[in-house]
Amino acid sequence: MQVVTRIFLQTTHYQLKTISMDNLTFTDKILARVLLPIFPRWITPNAVTWFRFVSLPFVAFLFVEELYFYGLILFLFSAFSDAVDGSLARTRNQITEWGKTFDPLADKLLIGVAVFILVTRFLSVYLAITIIGIELFLIASAYYRKRVEGIPIEAELSGKVKMVLQSLGIGSLLVAVSFQLPTFLVIAAYLLYLAIVFAIISLVVYKSI
Repeated sequence: MQVVTRIFLQTTHYQLKTISMDNLTFTDKILARVLLPIFPRWITPNAVTWFRFVSLPFVAFLFVEELYFYGLILFLFSAFSDAVDGSLARTRNQITEWGKTFDPLADKLLIGVAVFILVTRFLSVYLAITIIGIELFLIASAYYRKRVEGIPIEAELSGKVKMVLQSLGIGSLLVAVSFQLPTFLVIAAYLLYLAIVFAIISLVVYKSI
């Protein structure tokens, strides 16, 4: 067992040394130590992004059928895959133009599906319209800048914080309805409103998604 552990740590250390540490986030470094080594080399970042796309209809089905506990589990896996594919791409030097374009699109579709079904049902139609409207505008402006101005699609820190807040908000909402904990509905609402603030910052200040 000690030999296996030593090989695991040596392999992880080697992988980190072959990448420029300046390009890695704190999350990248943690995941590279704890989680990423269990992913075989044939699992690429784009494959993880595809998982998020494929999971969308299943997430929607569970929400529509009010199977909220199972929907919570799948949603958390799908949302967490956003951190995994980005970290895989940066730590393994597998960043692609496809990933830059479709990774944020997969995130927005996942959040959009959850907001459309759940937020309209349990919180507020106006809140759902605001979130979806801002996300659509972010997508449209980003792809316009890429096609017309040649500016690459990139997510700044505010956009990443927004995604985390949105995921935590939807997760809190699902906890509330799965376990009958109304306090988590209030938490979900505050998290989603805070996510709107970061979405506006992302759009106005950084002009990113």
